[in-house]
Amino acid sequence: MLRSVTALVVDGLAMFEFGVVCEVFGIDRTEDGVPAFDFRVAAARPGARIRTGIGLDLVVQDGLEALEGADLVAVPATTIRDEYPPEVLAALRAAHERGATLLSVCSGAFVLAAAGILDGRTVTTHWRHAAELARRFPRVTVDADVLFVDDGDVITSAGTAAGIDACLHLVRRELGSGVANAVARRMVVPPQRDGGQRQFIEHPVPACTDDSLRHVLAWATEHLAQPLTVDSLAARALLSPRTFARRFVDETGTTPMRWLTAQRVLHARRLLEETDLPVDDVAQECGFGTAALLRHHFGRAVGLPPSDYRSAFRARAA
Repeated sequence: MLRSVTALVVDGLAMFEFGVVCEVFGIDRTEDGVPAFDFRVAAARPGARIRTGIGLDLVVQDGLEALEGADLVAVPATTIRDEYPPEVLAALRAAHERGATLLSVCSGAFVLAAAGILDGRTVTTHWRHAAELARRFPRVTVDADVLFVDDGDVITSAGTAAGIDACLHLVRRELGSGVANAVARRMVVPPQRDGGQRQFIEHPVPACTDDSLRHVLAWATEHLAQPLTVDSLAARALLSPRTFARRFVDETGTTPMRWLTAQRVLHARRLLEETDLPVDDVAQECGFGTAALLRHHFGRAVGLPPSDYRSAFRARAA
């Protein structure tokens, strides 16, 4: 259970990424049914002044002792440098060794990598820094095409808003969809990006700006149980199937049927988390038709069979 969270900050702190961690874990939302987190901010020493580079310094009350016993240690983005305070790196290693979950936002991954925690793992960071992270730390595999990577006890996220995705994913993983949705609602952000979140790695899905296609896609997401085809969607868009398919790929970067499959998997995840519908009924509601077809597509997209996914996430939501 996620109860205590410490944000670890160093000089060169990026305020937005720091604010994301504070917003998700540092605000009392118990009136919305969100468990209260014991939230602290720590620096190398008590009373340390942390420079941000935007004409604002932070005076941090807690030192590294605030990492002791924390369920989650979050490292927001900071200036990339050759060396970080050795006592900070030692504190991160100690937190990791005792079983704390570590989360980095954007360039915070460089701090975790400098501590040796990312060796042998697949991680992500802001796309502008991905090549530099890979160059500095050759034992780390860097995937620049994802929003975040959940590697169990270590979560790394890409730049800026991807930190929100990673934090809400962690809340959802540990406390269930209801809590994550409540936090997202207060933040006025989606609880997860369009296209759903693979259990371990999340790929961003480009937005559709074409008005005619956007309306068709919105309609399709409300009628996933129907036998949708390229021909039927093209007719609704008043386009030929060939023109529709070409414009669809140009706008979204994927084919209509791949998009439909992703939407159906996302809907299946929600039904598995939030309802007690049998898997056969979930398959019907999502448009897969049979449980076998649902299991096939769900396993490829999420990495778990539907029944195992429900056991993991429905239990946490309860």
